Amino acid sequence: MHLFIFILLLLFPFISTMAQPKFEVRAAWITAVYGLDWPRTKATNPQTILQQKEELVDILDKLKEANFNTILFQTRTRGDVLYPSAIEPFNSILTGQIGGNPGYDPLAFAVEECHKRGMECHAWMVTIPLGNKKHVASLGKKSVTKQNKDICVPYKSEYFLNPGNPATKEYLMKLVREVVGNYDVDGVHFDYLRYPEYAPLFPDKYDFKRYGQGRSLEQWRRDNISEIVRYIYKGVKVMKPWVKVSTCPVGKYRDTSRYSSRGWNAFHTVYQDPQGWLGEGIQDQIYPMMYFQGNSFYPFALDWQEQSNGRQVIPGLGIYFLHPDEGSWSRDEIDRQINFIRSQRMAGEAHYRVKYVMDNTQGLYDELIENFYSYPALQPSMPWLDNVPPSTPSELKVSPINNGYTELSWQEATDNDQRNKPMYVIYASDKYPVDINNPENIVAQSIRETSYIYAPIIPWSAKKYFAVTAIDRYGNESKASQGRK
Repeated sequence: MHLFIFILLLLFPFISTMAQPKFEVRAAWITAVYGLDWPRTKATNPQTILQQKEELVDILDKLKEANFNTILFQTRTRGDVLYPSAIEPFNSILTGQIGGNPGYDPLAFAVEECHKRGMECHAWMVTIPLGNKKHVASLGKKSVTKQNKDICVPYKSEYFLNPGNPATKEYLMKLVREVVGNYDVDGVHFDYLRYPEYAPLFPDKYDFKRYGQGRSLEQWRRDNISEIVRYIYKGVKVMKPWVKVSTCPVGKYRDTSRYSSRGWNAFHTVYQDPQGWLGEGIQDQIYPMMYFQGNSFYPFALDWQEQSNGRQVIPGLGIYFLHPDEGSWSRDEIDRQINFIRSQRMAGEAHYRVKYVMDNTQGLYDELIENFYSYPALQPSMPWLDNVPPSTPSELKVSPINNGYTELSWQEATDNDQRNKPMYVIYASDKYPVDINNPENIVAQSIRETSYIYAPIIPWSAKKYFAVTAIDRYGNESKASQGRK
């Protein structure tokens, strides 16, 4: 057994008893491409529109029950989208028809439903690949390959946006501007922001000759991807600085001093430099796709965290490997990975894909709800963007009402960023004052009003003491206003 893993296994009993953190990203990817996670029903009439919406609500309800707090909602797939766009057509998965209007706005619906449940909604956008020739042909005149053919290139049997063309970043930013400008998303999350793997023959010789400026082909390609990341990051921050900008890079950056990447890594294989992006401060979060076990996971997770420059590293966990059709993982592999992430004070983890959470594959959902996520968690703060908490909510009133419920009300807090009103976190306990550092006491988060009805499921479990804090969209939390029945 390798020494690295042996030490981890020795530590495991102690790590597994760690308290749940109060601040932690708990994310799930909801995959729309091919309807893998959602939707199952095509929206073609009022009844099926309602059914399609209810399928998403069921997913969000179940994730909320398990104290997830972040939804990565697929918003762009391969040159098509899940919202009414002036740039690209609707994805056919919604209606069965290319460009078919589903009769509602799926992205607006997802944002609204996430916010109702105190969860963040990040628009997950696949960037560079445009799909195979059949898919591109099916989009007809609406395809970017027809509308903006100069920035598209064929490679093998697929089409891609060309990162070497400076107009590509403009095109992607146009899509991002639509999403960030028109929707109250909490983040934009970029997938496949890279070249195809092992692509020495990618057709960009003309662009390299024109723009290479003495760099190697590899460095030029890497710089092209970094420039897209930089351009989009800065563009989003001009619009709405609180919107989180993230990517999901290949899960191994490159070889580490601890372990080899065995020829599969972000830096050399697909020309990504995500540690460079973190160092430059042009990412708020990264979700490295760490769908690996053992020495292919732990040394590389440590490497990401050590090079994070204080930004949030949220490893993507390959929970799909728990299904016998996908792999031969046992659930304790995921348990160990979450324990390790917490032991290293990483920002949280993301689950790929939500179907395997919903299906309780190998008891994963039960384990999360009973053990790892048995209490809520708040979003980690982003001090590099804003580190000033809102004012403390004042005049907290606690009033018993019918059915054993309790109404809380308070005066609005204020924040230094005038564009956003603060949200509120509700705490409850049998002890006074309520300990707001204990996540067990969190009752609700991201409350957007200045009142809240406390309605315990079991009347005799009702708490007597309450606290309310204000929290801004950068994750800064105020001091608490305390109250009692």
